[in-house]
Amino acid sequence: MAAGKGIGLKPELKTGVAGVQEFVVEVAHVIQFAGMPAVLSTPSLIALLERTAREAISPCLPEGHSSVGTHINLDHLAATPLGSCITCSARVVTIDGRTVSFQLEARDKFEVIARGFHRRQVLDVKRFVGHVERKKSSANR
Repeated sequence: MAAGKGIGLKPELKTGVAGVQEFVVEVAHVIQFAGMPAVLSTPSLIALLERTAREAISPCLPEGHSSVGTHINLDHLAATPLGSCITCSARVVTIDGRTVSFQLEARDKFEVIARGFHRRQVLDVKRFVGHVERKKSSANR
């Protein structure tokens, strides 16, 4: 299927588009229990990698469009302590209509801490907001 069929994705959105972001592991990103040291939690790592993927393709999307995560498969391979700097990368590997798939990786200064696969769906923000608002209205009745 052609990239972005039906929504007019910019030609800049293609396989190989990549984003890299650096983050410092903050208190809000860690988990600590049972006498263990505070380390980057898997949910926080996923959020940082999703943000990296979203921002990698954001400049390639038409005005009024964004993307939402729909799938992630991640191996969290190593612990990263509070205060460490991590580098997250996301590279587009396939585009199928409005679905963009990424290869993910995160590293600290010592090693690869995560690898995985992620899919995002490109959507019209106004339509998405309308859909969510209709669900909210129905839930409150």
